[in-house]
Amino acid sequence: MRNMICIMKNRMRSFAGRLLAKDEGIDGILVTVGLCIIALLLCVVMKDSLQKFIENIMEALTREANKILTGVAN
Repeated sequence: MRNMICIMKNRMRSFAGRLLAKDEGIDGILVTVGLCIIALLLCVVMKDSLQKFIENIMEALTREANKILTGVAN
């Protein structure tokens, strides 16, 4: 009888472990999809501001690249 109780406890623990186990891969996929949706919404809503922001970054990078290539010190 005691052996049967131990077997049942082990089976219950195993079942509970499988029941409570989380698939970690799906969490990463959901986070990635959520971030993509937020990025798309930001692009649609803030299209003009985003375009100006990217243009400013590109201009600054171009200036710095020209300084490096021509050897002009800061």
